[in-house]
Amino acid sequence: MSELLPSTGQPGTNPGDTARPRRFRTLTLGCKVNQYETQYAQELLENAGWLAAGPEEPADLCLVNTCTVTHEADVKARNLIRRLHRQQPGGEIVVMGCYATRAPDEVGQLPGVSRVVTDKDSLAQDLQPWGVTDSLPGIRGFAGHQRAFVKVQDGCLLDCAYCIIPTVRPRFSSRPVDEIVSEVAGLVASGYREIVLGGIHLGHYGLDLSKGKPREQWSRLWHLLDRLEALPGEFRIRLSSLDAAEARESLLKALAANRRVVPHLHLCLQSGSDQVLTSMRRRYSAGRFLEQVAMARELLDQPAITTDLIVGYPGETEEDFEASCAVARQAGFAGMHLFAFSAREGTRAATLPDQVPAKVIHDRMRRAAEVEASLADAHRRSLAGRDLEVLVETADEARPGYVQGTACRGTRVSLRGLLPALRRKLVPVRAIAVEGDVVVGEPVAEAQHAFHQENQTVLGRMQTDRITLPVC
Repeated sequence: MSELLPSTGQPGTNPGDTARPRRFRTLTLGCKVNQYETQYAQELLENAGWLAAGPEEPADLCLVNTCTVTHEADVKARNLIRRLHRQQPGGEIVVMGCYATRAPDEVGQLPGVSRVVTDKDSLAQDLQPWGVTDSLPGIRGFAGHQRAFVKVQDGCLLDCAYCIIPTVRPRFSSRPVDEIVSEVAGLVASGYREIVLGGIHLGHYGLDLSKGKPREQWSRLWHLLDRLEALPGEFRIRLSSLDAAEARESLLKALAANRRVVPHLHLCLQSGSDQVLTSMRRRYSAGRFLEQVAMARELLDQPAITTDLIVGYPGETEEDFEASCAVARQAGFAGMHLFAFSAREGTRAATLPDQVPAKVIHDRMRRAAEVEASLADAHRRSLAGRDLEVLVETADEARPGYVQGTACRGTRVSLRGLLPALRRKLVPVRAIAVEGDVVVGEPVAEAQHAFHQENQTVLGRMQTDRITLPVC
């Protein structure tokens, strides 16, 4: 851990200016787990009397949560920290996250860094010089988001050849069920209508809680989902991602029977070539992956299935790449996250022979993106005439008088309405058209009147507000 340069003055106040509360800013790189951990850090600071800085306000403290999944992620973190120091040379910078854990000395030498947090479990202790006195059982909100991400486990027991994450998150741990249920209940009470369950290896949730116990005392993912289903209130649950090897029939049936779980699965493929999958140390073949997809489609209601794909893994031939494209088409993915292979120092893949030239990777990424676009468009068009449950999140900038949100099946949907009336509501919508990368819908017949009335109420209030504004 780098040397700490402590703050002066009372926690939550600016030195020499006790009238002005001290302000902080958080910046996050990386995955949903990182976003959750940033929210947790933010609430620690708020409990200590700090206020979040507005977009144009200076911050006395910047907390940067880093990613290290690729070399480019490290570069982004370093550039961000240097830019923060240039913009506010008098502000303090605390750095946490996977890059901070992997290379604390390197991070600690960056300009303006006051502390490097190498163990997120000690975050409250590391923030004591800034007035934090106690840890928290969970989060109460999710700043800047209409959906709330909840981390349910940490660490990974696998040893995929390309992945550095088991090195920087080596301790596998699952949060107790009661703690998660309490946190979700609080988020629902605060108005969140979609809860996204996340983890470094979500499908392994509860292995440590269940070890050595009889089966009837286990606490696995499906048990957690059963407990969450029983909570009161209107909300739904989305799973962030699953390893394809864990999409077994028993889990898929549990998902199908749970009224809160949306029909959207993110199953990580990484490659459609058995040769490449073996080199990656993945736990399935391409054929087995397609069997899991077919089972998911049989047991769930027209699910959206999305995936991750790594392009240009060492030794990947043109035939291997074409195999990945063929599996993607056969699986009928609703979307793919495409990653150009980046050698990550400290992983086995970084030392493999037959590294694919950058020019070849660039060409394959272009072709994979074309496959992804075609599949995503086909998925959106397959929803025509279907009823979708849409979580309204933002105004639709391209369509005045419309709002946009995320459907139960993961796609973006636009519908007529006013954001103040519909934000963070679950709206039943019928898909009627596709325009670009957005499905256009309208409230289903039985809901149209209610939404019309709500929109009209808000519109009337807005008009009244304008009428009563003083004339300057």
